[in-house]
Amino acid sequence: MRRLWLALLLIWLALPALAQDQATLVADSISIAADSRLVADGNVEVLWRGTRLRASRISFDRNTGQLVIEGPITLTEGDNLILLADSAELSRDLQQGILRSARLVLNRQLQLAAAQINRVGGRYTELTRTVASSCQVCAANPVPLWEIRAARVVHDQQERQLYFDHAQFRVAGLPVFYIPRLRMPDPSLKRATGFLMPRFRSTSSLGAGIKLPYFIVLGESRDLTLTPFLTTQGSRTLDLRYRQALQNGSLQFDGALTSDPLIRGEARGYLFGNLTMALQGGYQLKFNLQAVSDSAYLLDYGIGQVDRLRSGLEVTRTGHTSHFSAGLVQFTSIRQGEDNATLPGLVGEMTLHRRFRPALLGGEGGFWFQTYALARRSTADGVGRDTARASARFDWRRNWTLPLGINLSALGALTGDFYLIGQDSSFPDTVVRATPIAAVELRWPWIRTGQNGVSQVIEPVVQLIYSPADGPAVPNEDSTLVEFDEGNLFALNRFPGADVTERGLRANVGVGWTRYDPAGWSASATLGRVVRFHDPGQFTSSSGLAGAQSDWLAALQIRTDSGISLTNRAIFDSDLSFAKDEVRIGVTTDRLSLATSYLWLAADAAENRPGDTAEWALNAGYELGNQWTARADWRYDNEAKRATSAGLGFAYRTECVTVDLSLSRRFTSSTSVAPTTDFGLSVDLVGFGSTAEAGAVRKSCRR
Repeated sequence: MRRLWLALLLIWLALPALAQDQATLVADSISIAADSRLVADGNVEVLWRGTRLRASRISFDRNTGQLVIEGPITLTEGDNLILLADSAELSRDLQQGILRSARLVLNRQLQLAAAQINRVGGRYTELTRTVASSCQVCAANPVPLWEIRAARVVHDQQERQLYFDHAQFRVAGLPVFYIPRLRMPDPSLKRATGFLMPRFRSTSSLGAGIKLPYFIVLGESRDLTLTPFLTTQGSRTLDLRYRQALQNGSLQFDGALTSDPLIRGEARGYLFGNLTMALQGGYQLKFNLQAVSDSAYLLDYGIGQVDRLRSGLEVTRTGHTSHFSAGLVQFTSIRQGEDNATLPGLVGEMTLHRRFRPALLGGEGGFWFQTYALARRSTADGVGRDTARASARFDWRRNWTLPLGINLSALGALTGDFYLIGQDSSFPDTVVRATPIAAVELRWPWIRTGQNGVSQVIEPVVQLIYSPADGPAVPNEDSTLVEFDEGNLFALNRFPGADVTERGLRANVGVGWTRYDPAGWSASATLGRVVRFHDPGQFTSSSGLAGAQSDWLAALQIRTDSGISLTNRAIFDSDLSFAKDEVRIGVTTDRLSLATSYLWLAADAAENRPGDTAEWALNAGYELGNQWTARADWRYDNEAKRATSAGLGFAYRTECVTVDLSLSRRFTSSTSVAPTTDFGLSVDLVGFGSTAEAGAVRKSCRR
């Protein structure tokens, strides 16, 4: 009988306008009255053209084509629009009509409550005497944190825009400002031309000011954001950001043009750009641009911590057994005391690396080829040196397993270099160099597994390495700084570049230990050093590698399932005199995020460090409650006995608003930069095209 009534209803509703569509109606009971009215009662549901209507009762008059609906009513169109009402009169296609005591919900974020809602042509929704907010409203919290009250609101469903007439913005029920006409995008629209939320920023050097971004849609794949920034100290800045999505990549430019009292009579600004593009054959193209008017601009306006600008073009391709890269880079330093005329300003490089399995020798082999050139602006002898290099290297490794589980490996490499050197009389114009390396390695892992699932591995390692103790002198352009850590304790060459190769007969000796506990924590440790039969004097004193016997390298890592991590890396001699020491501690829980580190480096003029360096850094965040989060950062110079920077911030997030308050202080100074204090405030209203995500719902509505 239920199916029969449904069939009769579909015939009844089969009007010419709906001849090509399928409509479905389901209810507890369906009847046809004598006056040509069809009445559906109890849990009524209508589905038509992606629109779903739920109500307690529907009466359809075939003569007028009108639907009289009794609530509670829910009308849903896709995922972005929900209409709720007490009663309604709609056309048969549900696209026109009146809904009384209604609410409109957009994108499950923004709610608009109105005395009456008119549906016009399936495109426009007109609301009268409207209150709009994305804050949750309930009996325990009847006043939203923020709301917009308007005499009339029109929602253009096609353009996804909201038009407010006589709008009044209120905070906690109190009127803040009035706008006769207001247009805003609905939450489902990700990109729309118009103003974005303003940002307040105040610094001790620039004064207080407001940033008011204006977003411009240039097409489906391009947009431009212009942000004026005016301060009380007379600074006038126009920030810009251009973005474009390419068919096979992306492009973005960020920049600013400024006139301020810090450097009178001069235009200031910066321009950063990035391009990434996928080319045919698996190649990737990358372009980046960094330019700034003066060395202090980025710090004055809080734009990152860049102190060496890098602009260049690079093409790369990485496969399963090969890698290719070629690029041209220009460097510009804005560090105090560095002269760009004597620094390598232009650098070109091409690298090809392939791995293969040699049929005669077995094991794994590799071929590496690189060309490298750099130029300086200075023409002075020595400090204006220009260099070009071509290098080729073959390397090989093969492993065997001996009795008792001992692993034996044979390693070898042969590198050839050709140099062209100009503007430096201390070197010949051309240098040819060949560097062979041969090594043997023994590893003996000891593994133990306990009954409770705990596993431990202890692995002693010994490498014996030979390479010639001397060779022709060449300029060192790419290996001036050397790190000694557990990652290169057993490396054939610890210099990061190709200009310098570790020389002489030497042994790398060390032991590693790891422990894994199923209870949720793990630990690992490494201890080792390098022993040389003759010291060629290649390393600086603070590197830990100088002398016939290097300093001891010790590293420790501990991680627990409760979110605690500890990392310590130290370099010290047999008298426990430290050259370097670094400690990092991290704690991550449901409410706390903490990371702190301590770094100590001994003085070393060869590494441009005339005095000892000791620094403590701290970054922390803590959830104070459901809505409040606090954060802090701190950097302290132990040698100078003063802080270098400090910051404090608070964020308030609910389902409808995000407020971010920050205060920071930079204590360091130079000839171009003075210490500054920076204060920032931003507010994002969730539901009006905001980039902020909704936070926790206020507790008062959970009761």
